[in-house]
Amino acid sequence: MEKMKIATFNVNSLKARLPIVERFLSGEDSPDILCLQETKCRDEEFPVSFFSDLGYSCAFRGMKSYNGVAVVSRTKPDEAVSGFGDGEDSEQDRARLIRARFGDLNVVCAYVPQGKEVSSADFQYKKRFLSRSRALFDRDYSQSGKLLWTGDINVAMLDIDVTHPENKRDHVCVCEEVREALAGVLSWGFVDVFRKHLPQPGEFTFWDYRVKGALERNIGWRIDHMFASPPLAERSESVRVARGLRAMDRPSDHTAVTGVFEV
Repeated sequence: MEKMKIATFNVNSLKARLPIVERFLSGEDSPDILCLQETKCRDEEFPVSFFSDLGYSCAFRGMKSYNGVAVVSRTKPDEAVSGFGDGEDSEQDRARLIRARFGDLNVVCAYVPQGKEVSSADFQYKKRFLSRSRALFDRDYSQSGKLLWTGDINVAMLDIDVTHPENKRDHVCVCEEVREALAGVLSWGFVDVFRKHLPQPGEFTFWDYRVKGALERNIGWRIDHMFASPPLAERSESVRVARGLRAMDRPSDHTAVTGVFEV
């Protein structure tokens, strides 16, 4: 078996974060596979040459100004497709979900809608996105295979996933309704490999721009996740949060999370 590093990173505009992505991909902890969310660029604008110069192949789907997902990898995937493939896919769906297969390893990169307000249509779309995700895993994947569902899932599943959860019970990323929706997907058989390796409080992936000194004060959220099928979870060795990327000039409000697996 060989060790493989798989990372997820909501870049909140890929073009704006290229120096940060370059630092990440050029460092000693550079991943073999990097899942990106919120790239905010149309397909014809995706910086393919930037990644190829660094030794990475690209599979991507975007739309102007919003959403956008990609899987960049040292080895070109055997197969890559965007969307759920359930007959309901819209342009937004395809720019929020991309699936790539590398031999017997399947990687599903998701940018789940934030939801805006519990009373809004956006929140209903968020719940529908999660229910369609469960249907996708039931239809196309097996719990006995190697599967990683990763990305910006936009749910703080546990109280330790957010600072002061008692003040956020009605938030679209914390409320019981959305936690139940995510739990319904996880009951497919997923293991939370982030918490397997980092069970302690204070481990976050997102620090809000609007909160002064959020990173320094560690006022954050864990909404970027790595959920693995049981066979892949057994092969997980570690998970690391690249806090330093959030401290760079003009950062995303998220940072990269890397899992190390024996595959």
